[in-house]
Amino acid sequence: MKKVLVFLSFILLASCSNSVVSKPKNLIDEDKMVNIFYDLALLEAVRTQIPQEKQYYKGLPNNYIYKKYKIDSLQFVKSNQYYASDVSNYKKMYERVKEKLAADTEKLNPVKNKDTKKASKELE
Repeated sequence: MKKVLVFLSFILLASCSNSVVSKPKNLIDEDKMVNIFYDLALLEAVRTQIPQEKQYYKGLPNNYIYKKYKIDSLQFVKSNQYYASDVSNYKKMYERVKEKLAADTEKLNPVKNKDTKKASKELE
């Protein structure tokens, strides 16, 4: 029992330390990473709208991102891991993605509202 307590105490102390993942040599710039997250969110939204094409679509988003941003999977994973190790900054990065998505939605709302008004007038 005593050994278990010592072991658990050690684990607790180790997990509370402020160890941050070391910065990778080829770290993706934070702004670029936000753009990647944004593109991945859009691609995921598209994927959910095309359920019958899941098998075909499975690997395309990642390949598209790697080509567009001239990165590889390892660079993305290591950069993502590095940014995720600082939770408060990672949250801010996703808030920026959320703001970009909201801005896109706002741009589309006038078109949507215009189409809705036009359709309702046609029904009258």
